[in-house]
Amino acid sequence: MATSQETDAASSRPLNRRDVKVLSLSALGGALEFYDFIIFVYFATVVGQLFFPPEMPEWLRQVQTFGIFAAGYLARPLGGIIMAHFGDLLGRKKMFTLSIFLMSVPTLLIGLMPTYDTLGYAAPLLLVALRILQGAAVGGEVPGAWVFVTEHVKRRHVGFACGTLSAGLVSGILIGSLMSAFIKTTYSDAELAAYAWRIPFLIGGVFGLLAVYLRRWLHETPVFAEMQEKKALAEELPVKSILRNHLPSVVLSMAVTWILTAAIVVVILMTPSLLESRYALDASLANVYAILGVVVGCLASGWSADRFGSGPTIMLWGLLLAISYWAMMTTVGTHPEWLTPLYIVCGFAVGIVGVVPTIAVKSFPAMVRFTGLSFSYNVAYAIFGGFTPIVVSVLMTVHPLFPAFYVAALGGLGIVIGLYLMRASSGRRLAVMAS
Repeated sequence: MATSQETDAASSRPLNRRDVKVLSLSALGGALEFYDFIIFVYFATVVGQLFFPPEMPEWLRQVQTFGIFAAGYLARPLGGIIMAHFGDLLGRKKMFTLSIFLMSVPTLLIGLMPTYDTLGYAAPLLLVALRILQGAAVGGEVPGAWVFVTEHVKRRHVGFACGTLSAGLVSGILIGSLMSAFIKTTYSDAELAAYAWRIPFLIGGVFGLLAVYLRRWLHETPVFAEMQEKKALAEELPVKSILRNHLPSVVLSMAVTWILTAAIVVVILMTPSLLESRYALDASLANVYAILGVVVGCLASGWSADRFGSGPTIMLWGLLLAISYWAMMTTVGTHPEWLTPLYIVCGFAVGIVGVVPTIAVKSFPAMVRFTGLSFSYNVAYAIFGGFTPIVVSVLMTVHPLFPAFYVAALGGLGIVIGLYLMRASSGRRLAVMAS
């Protein structure tokens, strides 16, 4: 757990104008970076048609296209660990700026790339390389951003800082969804294939580079600056230290990340197609409202974590996630008019992702915090985020409500973790009183 290493460098100041600037620029950059990473999936079909041989069977083209998308996920742990290593040794700000640069440039290049007709098999190979760079970038961006903002604010505002940043990241998914809808309704299929598919990548790359420029105005975190001044940085490989000395924190952080993947991957990303295949319902508009609900839920859960504690907050949001998603998946078949309001409630419950980083960030001491959070988050996301769609799809053949069972089980895990955190907090208070 975090120690007094942090001292009062970040805890003696109120939430002032500089902190608001840090939170705003960090959330904006996170939204743009997540947009850059997720926009590929919205245009996967047209990309597959343009970057693979025309004689290739459609099913194989789809498999290879989504394989390229998956390559970005597989690159997240390695990229995140490498960037976190230098973030713990050289500074949070350097890696925070590098991550969005590594995302923006490949996104811009994808928008400028020649297709298979021009480059042949080199086109999909280059696309894979650019997706790997994007994956490495987002692997460093998400945990790096959480560490950066929480080390800038007072400890009692850590929850709100994480909730604000999580809301920004989720906004990136919303922007990607809206951009996809705009492009596909504005341009014909022929125009989309000819040039319009490039527009969202070019826009993402340009605005990402703008975010790189804006991050120049951010300052190194007070916590890292103090450690640097006192020469209290990690003296060995940070990843070696966390695996040897902080394994319980790694397990806890991976467990809450598992909940995060279930909330985002199943409830937000998979549910529209699940509802369409099971009930023939078009949930695309309801999904947009649900994502807005996630943004509000992230802010609310972050505020709640500061006000009432992380334990009670993750318990409440875990219970709401389990109940609301179960209610939606079992009700909308007979009452389709309830889809939008129920999905909004589910989205608010997915706001549990606002308290997840609060728990993980507080689990590690400052000198290895970036590496600890990055390792735990990225490895867990690669495992659970990568395999969840496959597992859910296969087990739906056994029981059509398996997605609801799965989300309910992870909501239950949130309740268990909440009880553990409350018990640990009570034990620490008793120890302080006894001393």
